[in-house]
This record gives sequence, C-alpha cells and structure tokens, in this order.
Amino acid sequence: MATTAKIARDERLAIAKAKNTPKLRCRHRNRCFRCGRPRGFLRKFQLCRICFRKLCHEGVIPGARKASW
Repeated sequence: MATTAKIARDERLAIAKAKNTPKLRCRHRNRCFRCGRPRGFLRKFQLCRICFRKLCHEGVIPGARKASW
C-alpha cells in the first residue's frame, strides 16, 4: 500500500517532468491553453480552432466575429 509521502513524491515528480523542455526544439508542440488540443492551433490567440470559435460566438475575443459573405 502506498504511503502519503510516496504519493506526494510521485506527484512532485510528475509536475517536474511536465515542466521540462524537450531535448530538441523541434519536439515542441503548440497546444491550446484551454483544452490542450495540438491540431488546428491559432498562434495569435494560443487557441485551437474549436475553442476560438466558441469564444468568438460568446463575444469574449475582442474584434473577432463570425464571418458572413
């Protein structure tokens, strides 16, 4: 059975591992800061296309609105 000290140590190790930068710069992957999605990423907003669309519809992102033509 795991002790609380071991569980806390494992959590600290997991957090430290997540903060580490990859060995090579090319391994960095841009991710949405809201949901973590790696694809469909918009650099200017640091969001994926899905979260960007939701926030635009809610009017949270200033200057962005639904396009119509």
